[in-house]
Amino acid sequence: MDKIPVYLRKPIFEKLFSIAEYTNLTKEEKTMYDSSMKYKWDNKNVLDYAIKEGLQQGIEQGIEQGIEQGIKQGKLQGKLEEAREIAREMKKDGLPLAQISKFTKLSIQEIEKL
Repeated sequence: MDKIPVYLRKPIFEKLFSIAEYTNLTKEEKTMYDSSMKYKWDNKNVLDYAIKEGLQQGIEQGIEQGIEQGIKQGKLQGKLEEAREIAREMKKDGLPLAQISKFTKLSIQEIEKL
């Protein structure tokens, strides 16, 4: 039976026909079939493992880069806050805005807002 009728094209029947075809194979054909299936499954397992490892490495690298970037941004934010605090103190002491800007590297507009 080369062609399966439409009403029998359900997964359960297809599996049943596959089993029936396998049982009709000669011993040599079964050995060849089993060997090819083992090769196929081995390749699939190797590919699945490679994908899993690649994803894991990607996640680890992403986390590492995120941490590094967070630390860098935190340091920059800390420096900016320190410069603002220094500018506030200098402004309270009545120093000229241009001089405060020169020492803190803040813009005059930003110093005026403090």
